Amino acid sequence: MGVQKIFFLFMAVHYVLADEDTPVWRWSCDDGRCVKIRNDPKFTEPALSLESCKMFCNEYGLLWPKPTGYTNLGTYLSKINMNTIEVHLDKRGRSDDLMEAIRLRWKKLVTQAVPKFVIPKASGKSMDVYLLNQNPDLIKFSLDMDEGYILNISPAANEKVNATIIGSNFFGVRNGLETLSQLIIYDDIRNNVLIPRDVTIKDKPVYPYRGVLLDTSRNYFSIESIKTTIEAMAMVKLNTFHWHITDSQSFPFVSKKRPNLTKLGAYSPAKVYTKEMIGEVVKFGLERGVRVLPEFDAPAHVGEGWQDTGLTVCFKAEPWAKYCVEPPCGQLNPIKEELYDYLKDIYADMEDAFQSPDMFHMGGDEVSERCWNSSEEIQHFMIQNRWDLQKPSFLKLWNYFQTKAQERVYQAFGKKVPIILWTSTLTELSHVEQYLNKDDYIIQVWTTGADPTIRGLLEKGYRLIMSNYDALYFDCGYGAWVGSGNNWCSPYIGWQKVYENSPKLMSLEYSDQVLGGEATLWSEQADSATLDGRLWPRAAALAERLWAEPLSSWREAERRILHMRERLVRAGIQTESLEPEWCYQNEGYCYA
Repeated sequence: MGVQKIFFLFMAVHYVLADEDTPVWRWSCDDGRCVKIRNDPKFTEPALSLESCKMFCNEYGLLWPKPTGYTNLGTYLSKINMNTIEVHLDKRGRSDDLMEAIRLRWKKLVTQAVPKFVIPKASGKSMDVYLLNQNPDLIKFSLDMDEGYILNISPAANEKVNATIIGSNFFGVRNGLETLSQLIIYDDIRNNVLIPRDVTIKDKPVYPYRGVLLDTSRNYFSIESIKTTIEAMAMVKLNTFHWHITDSQSFPFVSKKRPNLTKLGAYSPAKVYTKEMIGEVVKFGLERGVRVLPEFDAPAHVGEGWQDTGLTVCFKAEPWAKYCVEPPCGQLNPIKEELYDYLKDIYADMEDAFQSPDMFHMGGDEVSERCWNSSEEIQHFMIQNRWDLQKPSFLKLWNYFQTKAQERVYQAFGKKVPIILWTSTLTELSHVEQYLNKDDYIIQVWTTGADPTIRGLLEKGYRLIMSNYDALYFDCGYGAWVGSGNNWCSPYIGWQKVYENSPKLMSLEYSDQVLGGEATLWSEQADSATLDGRLWPRAAALAERLWAEPLSSWREAERRILHMRERLVRAGIQTESLEPEWCYQNEGYCYA
């Protein structure tokens, strides 16, 4: 950054030091980093605050995630009066209520730029924000929706600043507002609110699926903690909250058609998720550009709640390690025709509660042939069908279940929807095409990023979502809860590894088949009290990777993620700390 640009920055802010103490410190941009300097009272130019310096000291300023298209933050900062900001909506349609919701939320975000209990000066320019929604009737999520936007900020007559956001739909406009909120900063030297005056940003995400999974079965999470997670996701432009809502340990989802599942399976009557509670989360997510994707994991990972149905096998079997990966064991019995009536009812209740989601996750994780083989009834069924009791035949049994369950999903939803399954023995390359149609199924990869199955599935034409556990399992690195030592996927995964986990490098010429990625938080050792720290700011690192697929390393991003972490804290997110605050104020000194 040249001396001339710094001079323009000083001149544009029009600082007045009268009746104020001379600041002790100032910051100066030197070779892409903000350097903390003891202020000399004889220094004739106004002292530059830390955030003001950071805004212009690199190409992307304080933005997170970095934009993917043309980005120009200009060279000037203008003082603005927060009390005179007006947001104008354009082109009325079905998204009217959503546009009003993002207008109100944005005005709240702007106030978070100022520290609590501080009242900034009411001086500065008025600001008009114009939101141009080119398709005001589009309010549904899809994998091919356009989330891009164009943002322009420029001076206007009558001592005003104008900001215009153009999006092809509500989701693009929402993302543009998120970026605009990051451009409003607080000058703690002179108690002013500032914004870059000449800005042009053209931006859109690289991947359409950018998610966080939360398992609410192993431990229960309050609705407020879930909404807090979605709020933080919106701040970094993640767009999918994957709700792993049931498992073998508990069944908190309230099925109106099958209420006994919850009565028997919830940890307590208070620890449930009703249609009304889920609807509140879905609405909250939509207003923040975050889809809420339900998962009903089957045929394994079931147990509590199913006790009186007679539709499971090996539930609470011991020794559990013989039949499943963690207690309690349990799998659905695929030969019971009544099971598929239950499934259709559960799917229909989920379709209703989650308000017709554009996708559905059917799980398919960790199915155990030993569990099924422990049932004489299942053995008899397989022999009658001229199957033996070897692994290939249990895959046929699994396919028997999956085919019938898939049909029930389509019946419950009233249409075909994309179905997501975890990688498993069913998705092995030798037979995946025999069992799963690539046009019907999306495969979510949880094995390592170096797994050759990834390339094999891509070569066969499957679409993938990356959740490789070696970089995206946020429950790793804690003490074991079955046995001693650390848990199975230790060590802890730092934000740097999350940031470097590139779907493009894993898929190369097939990258167009990779829909994106997802951080997962399995909750054996997490609950509402620990949720924020488990996810943040590591999920923010994932957000930039999936939005921008940056060519640069985490080192370039380190200074910006420290600021993003500060923004999350100001929003009430109890994030983990990455470094001492000294590193935030002294850029470039904490990494060799």
